[in-house]
Amino acid sequence: MTCWIGVASAEHVRGGVAGGFAQLGHGRHDAVKALRKGDWLAYYSPREGIGEGAPVQAFTALGRVTSEAPYKAAQAMDFNPFRVDVDYLEEARPAPIRPLLEVLDLTQGRAGNWGLLLRGPKRRVTEEDMRRIAEAMGVSPERLSQEG
Repeated sequence: MTCWIGVASAEHVRGGVAGGFAQLGHGRHDAVKALRKGDWLAYYSPREGIGEGAPVQAFTALGRVTSEAPYKAAQAMDFNPFRVDVDYLEEARPAPIRPLLEVLDLTQGRAGNWGLLLRGPKRRVTEEDMRRIAEAMGVSPERLSQEG
């Protein structure tokens, strides 16, 4: 199982959840090309909007990639972002990151600069971290082991 944290505003995450897709790095192909069918993706949202709005600093969605490969979507006249389809877990609830900082392998011992670790469109994380995130979001960690 390969696990990822995608970084996007809460507003964009809600759009992806509603549409059943993930789009990272403003739709760049290189941001989603590593995601494969069966991978798990947890979204971390630093803010409500892109570079603006209220701070969120929480994991805001959790799902499993269902696409075989990224595809180009027709979103606007001159904007055709790359996406992957994702089956989001309805039971997942937002979970603040701060209580997890000292338990996640990704951020443990990095209290002063954890935000730098979550810059860019995505970050690969351990299965253990994904299970901790899932549990904080109200999802049974065993759910991650179930076939999609």
